[in-house]
Amino acid sequence: MELTQPTMTLWTHALAALLFGTLALMRLRHDGGGLPRITFVVALAATALWALAVAGIDARDVATRVAESIRNLAWLAFLFAMLRRDHAASSRAWVTAVYAATALVFIGAAILSVAGAMTAEPVARLAISSARIAIRMLGAVGGLILVHHLQSHARDDNRGGLRMAALALTLMWSVDLAIYVAGWASGRWPGGLVDARGVALIAVAPMLGIAVQKDGAWSLQLSRTVAFQALTVIVIGLYVAVTGVAAALLAEFGGQNARLVQTAFVFGTTAALLTIVSTPWLRAWAKVMVAKHLFRHRYDYRSEWLRFTETLGTPGGDAALDVRVVKAIADLTDSPGGLLLDGAALDSGAGWNWDGTAEAGGEPLAQHLAATRRIIELDAVRAGTADAGDIAAVPGWLRDRADAWAVVPLAHIDRLAGAIVLTRPPVDRALDWEDFDLLGVAGRQAASYLAEDRAHDALADAQRFDEFNRRFAFIMHDLKNLVSQLTLVARNAERHADNPEFRADMVATLKDSADRMNHLLARLSQHHNGRAEPVRAVALLELAERVADSRRAQHRVVAEGDATAVAVADPTALETLLGHLVQNAIEASASDAPVTISVRGDAGAVCVAVSDRGCGMSPGFVRDRLFRPFTSSKPGGFGLGAFEARQLAEAMGGRLSVESREGDGTVFTVTLRASNNVAEAA
Repeated sequence: MELTQPTMTLWTHALAALLFGTLALMRLRHDGGGLPRITFVVALAATALWALAVAGIDARDVATRVAESIRNLAWLAFLFAMLRRDHAASSRAWVTAVYAATALVFIGAAILSVAGAMTAEPVARLAISSARIAIRMLGAVGGLILVHHLQSHARDDNRGGLRMAALALTLMWSVDLAIYVAGWASGRWPGGLVDARGVALIAVAPMLGIAVQKDGAWSLQLSRTVAFQALTVIVIGLYVAVTGVAAALLAEFGGQNARLVQTAFVFGTTAALLTIVSTPWLRAWAKVMVAKHLFRHRYDYRSEWLRFTETLGTPGGDAALDVRVVKAIADLTDSPGGLLLDGAALDSGAGWNWDGTAEAGGEPLAQHLAATRRIIELDAVRAGTADAGDIAAVPGWLRDRADAWAVVPLAHIDRLAGAIVLTRPPVDRALDWEDFDLLGVAGRQAASYLAEDRAHDALADAQRFDEFNRRFAFIMHDLKNLVSQLTLVARNAERHADNPEFRADMVATLKDSADRMNHLLARLSQHHNGRAEPVRAVALLELAERVADSRRAQHRVVAEGDATAVAVADPTALETLLGHLVQNAIEASASDAPVTISVRGDAGAVCVAVSDRGCGMSPGFVRDRLFRPFTSSKPGGFGLGAFEARQLAEAMGGRLSVESREGDGTVFTVTLRASNNVAEAA
């Protein structure tokens, strides 16, 4: 069921009366604030009573018109009470005179309303009605002027809340003015605009509630998003009001085609408004105007910083950090694009929405930014009004590019990490102190991200080199062992070359050495994962005998122990591990002192012990230096055998322990998990 105009008037004004009455009661319960608080509460109560009269009686009744004058006088008193707190603004005589004149206008409108109701002569009633409407228009215009004057002269600590209150009163009196203009022009009562006034009042009440009075000061606790949305609602309301006035005028002067003209006008203006609102320039301009006139600072630093850090720290798609850095800083100033000049030399780097080619920043610009850390405004450079150093440092290709707007240095500690060239925002403007402060801090933060990323890349390269060097060091250690082994074989060959058994052992040793050298070469490859075979069941005594046999031509090595001991291990890695331990034992032992490999085990774990009767090691050396790489007790040793042996044992899930006593020898014990799969080991 469609609501008629009287029903709309009733419900919208009734709801407005409820909102204003509730707000008046809420403010009445607060102490303090002096005369401004009292006049504010009175104005809210007067507005609630007037709206209730419109809903319950009629907007054209004399009582309602008198209540409207009382409402206007109450809001005028509130404006004057707020102005008197600033003695410099209220001491001017013309200001007081304007307030007095406006008050007389509102009083005159009430008197004319009463006179019109008491006059029975039609001609006199028409004349009084015309005069009343004209005076109402004059009073609305006066109220708008005084609202603007108060807002422009408000103290800094009150400006936020007063701006919202000023917006609310501006909306209220603007709708009143639209009603009076439509009635003056058409000669009829604009019922549709009266309904729109009820909707506007419903929007005005929350706006006055947002403007918070506390301890005599007016403050505004409002985000830029809410302010922008509230402004959008106000603009829509004004658009509806203006469209209603225009439609009333078209109905009056349109003749027979008035309905067609009204329809075309409404559709045409709506399409034009939607087209204008959808442009990026208008949105950017609206944001600038809201920040400039409703807030003390251009930027909402909390939300800007959260968005900035989120853009930097959250990878999006294929966007690299360089691109995210440009976008994060460009978003601060609503710049549509930007370019990163990378490194201390300002080489051409990544771009975000950057059209065309880009060149390097050049050495003069790099030196200038590194020395001054200044943000360069390129329009001032082109105009010749910038600092002489800025003008001399900016390269020609940046001057020639019209959309290049500013250069932001990325300074990290004591060096320059790069610079960002920002393109011109949709609403062209000069940089101010807030831009310089925010861009300076953001530039330093972005530089730290870039420096961390560069350091991470350098660390990754260093780790790859370190991995290669580590592998090469192990290779050198194993080659040293092979050389020592082959040297002993060659030395013994001079004495036992005629012995067939020795020749057979020597051939086996040479084959084993060749296999081990091929394995060492494979370990140098960056794709080598350090594990030749998967972990499986390994018969320990058999492997120990194989290690002992490979050293037979070099030194006497004895393998003994439990033949049923089976371990879960990597056979190649375990053989390398035992080879390191046996080689160390041989080098520490006298030529006639045997090295023993003992195997023992139980249900849970198995052990392989390599013991010698050499010189032994001190407890301090075992505790602090034995398993550190490149630390050796032997002259010319690499100090990698024990280190790699422990790494290999831990990689197989085992451990390597040592017992040593100076003068008595050393025992290295490898403990591994036991395996029950003897068949697999065999």
